[in-house]
Amino acid sequence: MEQNIVRPAEGKLGIMVVGCGAVATTFMTGVLMARKGLAKPIGSMTQYDKIRVGRGDDKKYLHYKDIVPLAKLDDIVFGTWDVYPQNAYQAAVYAEVLKAKDIEPVREELMAVKPLKAAFDRNYAKRLDGDNVKDCKTRWEMVVELQKDIQDFKRQHGCERVVVIWAASTEIYVPYDEAYHKTLAQLEAAMKSNDREHVAPSMCYAYAALTEGCPFIMGAPNTTVDIPAMWELAEKTHMPIAGKDFKTGQTLVKSGFAPIIKTRNLGLAGWFSTNILGNRDGLVLDEPANFHTKEVSKLSTLETICKADEQPDLYGNIYHKVRINYYPPRNDDKEGWDNIDIFGWMGYPMQIKINFLCRDSILAAPLLLDLTLLSDLAARAGRYGIQRFLSFFLKSPMHDYTRGEEAVNNLFEQYTMLKNAIREMGGYEADEEID
Repeated sequence: MEQNIVRPAEGKLGIMVVGCGAVATTFMTGVLMARKGLAKPIGSMTQYDKIRVGRGDDKKYLHYKDIVPLAKLDDIVFGTWDVYPQNAYQAAVYAEVLKAKDIEPVREELMAVKPLKAAFDRNYAKRLDGDNVKDCKTRWEMVVELQKDIQDFKRQHGCERVVVIWAASTEIYVPYDEAYHKTLAQLEAAMKSNDREHVAPSMCYAYAALTEGCPFIMGAPNTTVDIPAMWELAEKTHMPIAGKDFKTGQTLVKSGFAPIIKTRNLGLAGWFSTNILGNRDGLVLDEPANFHTKEVSKLSTLETICKADEQPDLYGNIYHKVRINYYPPRNDDKEGWDNIDIFGWMGYPMQIKINFLCRDSILAAPLLLDLTLLSDLAARAGRYGIQRFLSFFLKSPMHDYTRGEEAVNNLFEQYTMLKNAIREMGGYEADEEID
């Protein structure tokens, strides 16, 4: 890629969110309020972070928008799909994340965001029973309907570009199967033969987005774009893909704290993580098959930071356990407890306890903004396929496991990758290295 050949962010950017629940409505409301000057998009890297470009006398610290052409908040148009027909205003009130004073000023804009019928299969999320669902006989029909939705949305709202982001529930776990997921031809055949076991509804959204020229971001731990068939499609369509699972609370702590243990060369005997949450995400994850998808995602973080093969004395026998408990009284206020058993000089044991009382959607909303703006930027910069520089925002970053590649989960290394990509797209030297 030639440096600094990034198409400008002209015209409207459509952000089509799969799911119109707590996360999506908190995101939309915050953007609408921010552009009226009534709220601040705190937690967003694209709106607040400054990075160094140049060295020595040429050194400057600039916001991302002063390095690369990012879409402006004023140019964003929202669309959504959901199994429940309530508009974004009704859904935001129902979610009980934001106070009325932070929703009412943008009531009319939110009411105008009415969910399109979802491509949905109840077997993938048994706890959801909404009826705003497409009547599709096959998975391929789902794809065609979703492609039409994107085309119609683009035309109705006069959007130059669209990004599709998944902020819906966690599906049941679909393990990678070489017979169905290795090549694009196999995946298309499975969709056309209505193979419901190997083709999740989320795969239909991703396929539709990529073939319609839209970057696709997987915000749940679903096996969606995490298969070679989708990588092939992203290459073919020259579209960026990113995923999976928004890194909001406990895994953010883990990806930031585990490097402290590693850098200080302390030993790690065990890490027990448990969560309580009561929103719709918690309800869906109360189903064991859906929790397994999340568990696989959350368990992958630690072992790629504290590596047993590199330091067997320190990390050769880590006991890592993750639990999520559905607890309705908390709603969106998630609580994460981490008990970390470490050992130091001469093997003497010590403990660290972390109690993170967070707000799930408040932490997730800025991630949706950053991921959509940066995926749109990547597309205009001619970057396609897996966007590893977006790993910073994700619990279980995409990587080519068919070639033995490991994901980078260390938060500080992820931040270096992010900064380097911004520098590169801005025509500067990508001048930081990951050891």
